[in-house]
Amino acid sequence: MTSRPRTTFTAVVLDAPDAGELAGFYRRFLGWEAAQEEPGWVKLVPPGGGTGLSFQSEPAYLRPVWPAGPREQQMMLHLDFEVDDLDTASAYAVAAGATLASQQPQDDVRVHFDPAGHPFCLWVRT
Repeated sequence: MTSRPRTTFTAVVLDAPDAGELAGFYRRFLGWEAAQEEPGWVKLVPPGGGTGLSFQSEPAYLRPVWPAGPREQQMMLHLDFEVDDLDTASAYAVAAGATLASQQPQDDVRVHFDPAGHPFCLWVRT
């Protein structure tokens, strides 16, 4: 085996019908700025540096279903955001364009959907 090459984890990429629209939600919600923006592609980065979020337009995108049943489009991943106060953070996410999931699995977590239907969790350390 050859030696392992240097790698840097730079972003999670979310597909959406409209990359710019989904990036706009995360800009409002997180307060991050675009490091790269072109038709069909946006990369947001946190102000202090670190791993960013990228968004790619995908015309054949299907919204995930959570929780998914048989033969439904399952989520491939979800994002977790630690917050200080669940109620305040949840209200802020909804005001930015998120939807609160009807099923909530834990008292210290709030599951939401972004405008493209990707689930994300807000959680508090207990």
